Amino acid sequence: MPGPLAHLTVVDLSRVLAGPWCTQLLADLGAEVIKIEKPGGGDDTRRWGPPFLKDANGRDTAEAAYYLGCNRGKQSVAVDFTSTEGRRIVQDLCRQTDIVVENFKVGALARYGLDYPAIAAINPRLVYCSITGFGQTGPYADRAGYDFIIQGIGGFMSVTGERDDRPGGGPQKAGIAIADLMTGMYATTAILAAIAHRAVAGVGQYIDTALLDAQVAMMASMDMNYLITGTPPGRAGNAHQNIVPYQVFDCADAPLVLAVGNDGQFARFCEVAGQTAWLDDPRFATNIERVRHRDFVVPLIAELMRTRAQRDWLTPLDAAGVPCGPINLLDQVFADPQVIARGMRIDMPHPLAGSVPQVGNPLKFSATPVAYTRAPPLLGEHTREVLSARLGLADAALEELAGRGVIQLSELRT
Repeated sequence: MPGPLAHLTVVDLSRVLAGPWCTQLLADLGAEVIKIEKPGGGDDTRRWGPPFLKDANGRDTAEAAYYLGCNRGKQSVAVDFTSTEGRRIVQDLCRQTDIVVENFKVGALARYGLDYPAIAAINPRLVYCSITGFGQTGPYADRAGYDFIIQGIGGFMSVTGERDDRPGGGPQKAGIAIADLMTGMYATTAILAAIAHRAVAGVGQYIDTALLDAQVAMMASMDMNYLITGTPPGRAGNAHQNIVPYQVFDCADAPLVLAVGNDGQFARFCEVAGQTAWLDDPRFATNIERVRHRDFVVPLIAELMRTRAQRDWLTPLDAAGVPCGPINLLDQVFADPQVIARGMRIDMPHPLAGSVPQVGNPLKFSATPVAYTRAPPLLGEHTREVLSARLGLADAALEELAGRGVIQLSELRT
């Protein structure tokens, strides 16, 4: 079955992560995504390595792992839209597309006639999504936005990391570019909502998404803790601000995550731990009291957890329905039988390496399953194919444009 978005075409003017994450998700769902890249270099992340994908002889290719992680399912068309002819090519592609996604600085595309007003004038049904660090308005609109900076400005680092009064205390960023990734997800949601609106109203619209907005929004319960109390929450390491016990504990040989979400689970934990007497102590009896007496309760639990090996906790706790789990390295993650059963690692054919590993899409559809149609493309891999099929450009015209650097043609014929 074709994907649920197989009727849609996307012109992807984005690069790095937030935009490409959005458009990869659209591609996984069946949309035809045409990734516009600069001849000679392409997406910045093509060079963000090592590591690089290796060819059949074990030598590095030009395809960085970073790039390979967020560009599956797309067609690469290398066009220099700073030239008059290149600009016209991209405009002509936008004329017949449903969605445009871009993440240039505010106003940067207007000089090339590729901003929303210019494109909407030739295609009023278009849904056009801009992704920037700080949005199209406000005093920071002209600033460049990078994930690390946004994690700091947006409050994420104020609640991430060990407490200041403990060894290693201080602010930490997430181990992944979480502001970029979440902005890409929010952008995808907005685009699909706009497409649904278009089906009713018959016209497209403009979407302004910003990393800072997404970062502030995704703070969720931390936002509300502050807005209700007026006191900014601080860093709590691996502990939960509102639940006890809900954190990492050291066992005799390795750490585990204990995530007791309600009082019934805590009672079962006490049974497994041989500490049912704790349930008669009002400081342990309810989550409210455990949070209030965190500094008394947590050290006692921590001391107890160190008396057994990790496996000797995980097995009986899991059997008792007490949420818990190990802290896996990625090799353990991809060897986990549940991860394997859910198809979270796939391999796709690749022209330089034979195959390329990919992380499976987490969405599972009963009628229109995700289809993995293309490996992340080589730079300009589909320039000839797309411009010939969509714009009717003959080989001679394409070769002439390539000779003048307006476009880049891949030697690989698809």
